[in-house]
Amino acid sequence: MARRQNDLQSINNVLKDFVSENKLQKGLDKVEVRDVWEQIMGPAINKYTRNIKLDRETLYIELTSSVLREELSYGKEKIITNLNESLGRELIKKLVLR
Repeated sequence: MARRQNDLQSINNVLKDFVSENKLQKGLDKVEVRDVWEQIMGPAINKYTRNIKLDRETLYIELTSSVLREELSYGKEKIITNLNESLGRELIKKLVLR
């Protein structure tokens, strides 16, 4: 059983320590990227999004519309910039549309 610390800590610091000690950041990043994709791209594009996968620094997006895939491919850099800006850090370096 872990010893209890007597000094007061903010819940923010406790959660950060818990995430880093248990190596949960990758899983949290994957969930956060999905949420940010839905917010940034909106319901129209989200309707055609089948699967979102973050693997290392590459974001894989599976789309059901080939026309939409082609249109989004022209603005990959802008999409990456907007997603990273919303995430608050440079998590995505490459975007692959399938």
